[in-house]
Parts: sequence; structure tokens; C-alpha cells
Amino acid sequence: MPFLARFRRSKEDPEIARRALLLRAGRLGEATVLGTDPDSEGNLMLSYSYTIGGVDYQSFQSLDAAQLQRQHDYLPGATVPLRYDPHRPANSVVV
Repeated sequence: MPFLARFRRSKEDPEIARRALLLRAGRLGEATVLGTDPDSEGNLMLSYSYTIGGVDYQSFQSLDAAQLQRQHDYLPGATVPLRYDPHRPANSVVV
């Protein structure tokens, strides 16, 4: 291992950083679950829609381990809590 490699920062996954920022500083809202489907890698994908300032948004996210334990909360038509960036409302995550 080269000497300078010891001082390099390991690169953080951008998706993990985005979720952490939204969970820490995002505004709270409500989303409506449209459905859940497995992706090509076997992860369960959640599709949801929400309205901020009169604009409708639709998004997808993979469910994490804690959310997978509460799969029954994500049935189509259910209302779930959401965190979003007030400067970029399309940037959101279901809590």
C-alpha cells in the first residue's frame, strides 16, 4: 500500500449521503404509495407520489432493512411520511 493511500478518504456512497441529509434536514410531508415491485437485483422498489406547492411528483426508492420489516405499511394507496428538500422538492425519501 502506498504511503499516501493511507490518508485518502474513502468515498461515501452518494445515495447513502443523500438519504442521510434528507433524514436530518428535510421537510416533512406525506406520500401515497403506488406499489412495490422487485427490481432486477431482487431489491424491493417502492413507487410513490406526493404533491408539494401544487406540483405533483412521482418517485421510486429501494426499501432498506428497517422498511422491509414493515412491508405491510407500504400497500398501494397507503399514506406514508416523506422527507424532501425544500429547494429541490423532487429530491425525496420515504421514511
